[in-house]
Amino acid sequence: MCNYYIMVYIKKNYTFENIVLDKYQTKAVYCNNNRYLVIAGAGSGKTLTIVGKVNYLINNKNVNPKEILCISFTNESVNSLKEALIEKNISVDVKTFHKLALSFIDNNYMIASSSILNYIIDEYFYSYIYFDNCSKLFDYYLDENQQNKENFILYFKNIIYMFINSFKNYNYDISFFLKIILKCRDNSDKILLILIFKIYILYQEELKSQNLIDFNDIINKAIEKIDNLKYFRYKYLIIDEYQDTSYSKCIFVKKIIAKFNVNLMAVGDDFQSIYSFTGCNIKMFLDFKKNFKKSKIIKLKNTYRNPKDIVDISRKFILKNKDQLRKTLSSNKYIKDSILIVYSKNIPYDVSRIIKEKDDILILGRNNSDVNLLVDNKNFSIIDNKLIYLRNKNKNIRFLTVHASKGLESDIVIVLNVIDSNLGFPNKIIEYKLFNYINPFKKSKFPYAEERRIFYVALTRTKSQIFLFTNKKNPSIFIKELIKNYNWKIKKIDFE
Repeated sequence: MCNYYIMVYIKKNYTFENIVLDKYQTKAVYCNNNRYLVIAGAGSGKTLTIVGKVNYLINNKNVNPKEILCISFTNESVNSLKEALIEKNISVDVKTFHKLALSFIDNNYMIASSSILNYIIDEYFYSYIYFDNCSKLFDYYLDENQQNKENFILYFKNIIYMFINSFKNYNYDISFFLKIILKCRDNSDKILLILIFKIYILYQEELKSQNLIDFNDIINKAIEKIDNLKYFRYKYLIIDEYQDTSYSKCIFVKKIIAKFNVNLMAVGDDFQSIYSFTGCNIKMFLDFKKNFKKSKIIKLKNTYRNPKDIVDISRKFILKNKDQLRKTLSSNKYIKDSILIVYSKNIPYDVSRIIKEKDDILILGRNNSDVNLLVDNKNFSIIDNKLIYLRNKNKNIRFLTVHASKGLESDIVIVLNVIDSNLGFPNKIIEYKLFNYINPFKKSKFPYAEERRIFYVALTRTKSQIFLFTNKKNPSIFIKELIKNYNWKIKKIDFE
């Protein structure tokens, strides 16, 4: 009887600069598919994997660094990725989508500041809204729990800002706007759509009069130019935060790849897709294999940030959404009482009690206005637009919205205002159906799907403990769900 010996070559975990990647990160680095998506959950080493891939291409595959382009979505995330690469002595181009798109179009335009649209909106509210009788619309949306009408109107201005940006992101024109107004059967929706249309026209006229283009125009004009391009220097595109890709940016990438046969590695996490109000669409992430033929998906499966209870509970919580890719993260970090629900009537005082003996604290709000819940000028104050803990000004403490905190981490995380109201958590206004009029893709029917993802982002910022501030009389539906499903794993602190 013959014995057959089969030799299997197993690649070792990828190592560079004395850093050893885990087996899933290594798989992402070694992958030689022309197009592939790396699903990188919270704290799974996304940036490290990107840096490892770039290092591998340059030092193992002899790719010219000038042929590699890393793309991220904001100047802050670009600078963060640049720093991570420079730290490992790697020099490649890192750009935003808009900076890349600008290189494709004429330089006859000036770039419009985002403040211009806000200025137009403010001017409309100050000068015209009462003549249009639209001010009555806000009373319609105020519920018995909403006491601060000024904050509510401020938030409605943000909704209008988001709607116009999202509308332009899909490259719609005036005729489409008129079409959705005519088709609208809901009277309050129609009033608001007409209001937004008037502001949109004023904004477009302002851009034209000053020969300006905004960030949405940049991508749309660049798409038009790609067919006529003769040369594209890059052979490898590595896109960070791919879950935040919009329809227009996806078209932009697809056209570049089709025209120049560029290799693509996209990295992101659909659990953290939280920017639909700006035109970003989770469908671009979920449909990656449809958009890029013969592509592959790789999942990072270890998290190095969150304690095990938070990993397990947050995963089950987010997967209540039907439009999410099922995946599992593992953590070897065990911390007792990592999720705490705090019942509080005096938020500044009770937050102070919690953080008294702690450092490295991140305080999160669903809305910018949530910071006002802390300001009592005894424990907390706002100085130069920064939250200051008056009892110890040297303590490392920050307030951010959950959106602004994505990608960050802290030992202790406190989430404010997790109550049931329009401006609570989940935020009920952002789910407002107005955005359905311009979204060409089928929207999830599951209630508060994106709010659930935003809450997931909040839960996964902590390296040890998260404190969820609520009250007994009006807890958020998310608080109720956590208590119902995971009561034995959650500690309650009753300061009431």
